[in-house]
Amino acid sequence: MSNSAPLPEGTVIMADDQYAGRGQQQNTWYTEPGKNLTVSILLRPDFLAPDRQFLLNMAISVAIHDTLKGITGDGLSIKWPNDIYYKHKKIGGMLIENLISGNKIKSCIAGIGINVNQSVFKAGILDDAGSLYQILHEDVNLIQLLAQICSHIEAAYLKLRAGTYPELRDVYLQHLYQYKVKAHYRQNGEIFEAEIVDVSEKGILSIKTRNGVIPYNFKEIEFIKPQAQ
Repeated sequence: MSNSAPLPEGTVIMADDQYAGRGQQQNTWYTEPGKNLTVSILLRPDFLAPDRQFLLNMAISVAIHDTLKGITGDGLSIKWPNDIYYKHKKIGGMLIENLISGNKIKSCIAGIGINVNQSVFKAGILDDAGSLYQILHEDVNLIQLLAQICSHIEAAYLKLRAGTYPELRDVYLQHLYQYKVKAHYRQNGEIFEAEIVDVSEKGILSIKTRNGVIPYNFKEIEFIKPQAQ
């Protein structure tokens, strides 16, 4: 196997059954066999500097959002840093793992999970998880959905390669969950009201509080789910 040719960029691997998919910061993603999309895509974004790797997250997030919006209509958003929400429920997410060599990203695996035809979720995640089936009340063809997602990701990736960073960030912000909306957050056990005002190319979330604009990195702040659904 050591002499085998490397996989070409754009290789897509689809899993029928995933019981311990990993999310950001070792969170776990469970999926019902045969009901949902769990895929990994190999990319080689050597045109991106390591300190701009979050731009790839933005590009793929926007691609998935645009694909699903064509199916669900309004109500979709991108929850920082890497989830897809319908209203206040998570219907998808991703984890991008990069292999960095020197000052370049040599390769990356984009792992994507979308709740598609699952109608029932385990106790404990029921209030937070949703699916396309719950929105549409009908099944979605997984293969056709995968083809649409890959097409959108390819288009977004080519734009990223062309260097359209400001445009990409603008679109990402337009679709951002709770962007410029007063909402509640928790940090170190304290709940406070604030407003998301920006996400940098490095993935830093900026929130406007009564004490001014404060930057947060991943897992430094928790979103509080609104009571009204």
